[in-house]
Amino acid sequence: MMAKNGKDACGINGDVPSVSSHCSNEAFANKSHSAVVNGAAMEASSHSRLQNGGTGAERFTFSPEPTIEDIRRMQAEFTDERDWNQFHQPRNLLLAMVGEVGEVSELFQWRGEVAEGLPNWTECEREQLAQELSDVMIYLVELAEKCHVDLPQAVLRKMALNRLKYPASKVHGSAKKYTEYKD
Repeated sequence: MMAKNGKDACGINGDVPSVSSHCSNEAFANKSHSAVVNGAAMEASSHSRLQNGGTGAERFTFSPEPTIEDIRRMQAEFTDERDWNQFHQPRNLLLAMVGEVGEVSELFQWRGEVAEGLPNWTECEREQLAQELSDVMIYLVELAEKCHVDLPQAVLRKMALNRLKYPASKVHGSAKKYTEYKD
């Protein structure tokens, strides 16, 4: 869990949103709220709420900003301001990220299959998921930075490799591993 103000209520404590693991306060879903990122408040728009939880027929898309580089820069500034680089070495960042992945897993535990768009989730539960996924991404981006991996370029290379390993003509509609396909 990265910086959060407790887990007692789904709502806002001071300037920083906090979300309960129980998410029982539905008032949160009806209030406009601000997300505080490195001191800069960003208003949640109805567009982002629709993107985060909507069930429209259109394919989900991310907002264009911030970029991965923007996130890297914001986290580097956040870490520098607190003199935390001494703790943010690759092994520690990896273990912290794995812990955050565990927190994401807890949100899905015991729910059975969950439909795309999370139609049965409350706004509070969606916000909690957004916060936990953000923690994972922040740690991933910082880990890549500390390991000197240009993440966007690595993704492009990996996607090209995946296209070779999983040609659409061979794998369409199948979940087999690439080693199971015959030529």
